[in-house]
Amino acid sequence: MTKMENRYAALREKMAKLGVDAVYVNSAENHLYMSEFDNADGWMFITMDKAYLFADFRYIEAARAEATDLCEVCLPGKPALAEIVRDNGVKNIGYEDRRMTCASLGGIKRQLDGMNCEYTPLGGIFTEIRSFKTEDEVENIVAAQKIAEGAFQHILKVINYSMTEIEVAAELEYYMKKNGSEKPSFDTICVSGTASARPHGVPRPVKLEKGFLTMDYGAVVKGYHSDMTRTIVIGKADADVKKVYDTVLAAQLAAIDAITEGAKNADMDKVARDIINAAGYEGCFGHGLGHGVGLEIHEAPGLSGGAGEATLKPGQIVTVEPGVYLEGKYGCRIEDMVLVTPGGKRNLTDCPKEMIEI
Repeated sequence: MTKMENRYAALREKMAKLGVDAVYVNSAENHLYMSEFDNADGWMFITMDKAYLFADFRYIEAARAEATDLCEVCLPGKPALAEIVRDNGVKNIGYEDRRMTCASLGGIKRQLDGMNCEYTPLGGIFTEIRSFKTEDEVENIVAAQKIAEGAFQHILKVINYSMTEIEVAAELEYYMKKNGSEKPSFDTICVSGTASARPHGVPRPVKLEKGFLTMDYGAVVKGYHSDMTRTIVIGKADADVKKVYDTVLAAQLAAIDAITEGAKNADMDKVARDIINAAGYEGCFGHGLGHGVGLEIHEAPGLSGGAGEATLKPGQIVTVEPGVYLEGKYGCRIEDMVLVTPGGKRNLTDCPKEMIEI
């Protein structure tokens, strides 16, 4: 089967297990995943036998040219949803409860009033399917990561003490856009000095403070995200700064080394956390070790102590991003993306991690 045929087969297998006859797709990521056409304003209706992609007049020509031939491209209302439901004998409709608003679900129910349909929340079935990346998906993520790595090398050449955090973030994003990124993966994190103690701090219009400068950012290629964090030092690092950096790096390298097919997700978090705690920073690593990356910047699977009995499987991509954050003082995080392979792993990030002083 082709890549797209495999996606539809996987979805329909899960639909059968849930007992739904059709799914209503409204999220931009799953719309792209199931159609190969990027349209945040579009929606799909997928039955056990057919798939309908609805795009309004602004996008209909592009949809007909770019969407997979496994779906029928339609203008909204042509055919009407009620007509599709009736003609396909649909009685139970699955909906994206994690992405659909109550108002949108109410609108669907009004369209199908009197048809006695049942509605079933889909939960995480799409994220489960999407957690296993095909070769071309990995290539897109690697391409995005290469752009982000280029941005890091660029910023090391242009950064100076008179720049503000916002200017550094803008320079990273400008470089990525100029070199092929569709957009930033997320709002770039670029925080220095005391603000680096905030894991998701917002860049400020202030000149770079001495101490750690944490840059967490990524690029997007064909809808697929990259995610990388590098922490450098503005000025000279003292013994305490070096200890924090060395601890975080040791924790990250150990966790990456432990990643392999069949390893427990929660155990990967523990590997890194034990090293951080043993160095005297217990309670200073307050988030999980990592998360999946793909069409969304945060998706399945997760690497955290709450991952239960979940194990790593080939085709999954996870971030590995331990950190130490000392409130009111400074913080440090280092992040790579790792692909789980049969019997091992492949680090998709090729960027220096030794401590850099500016």
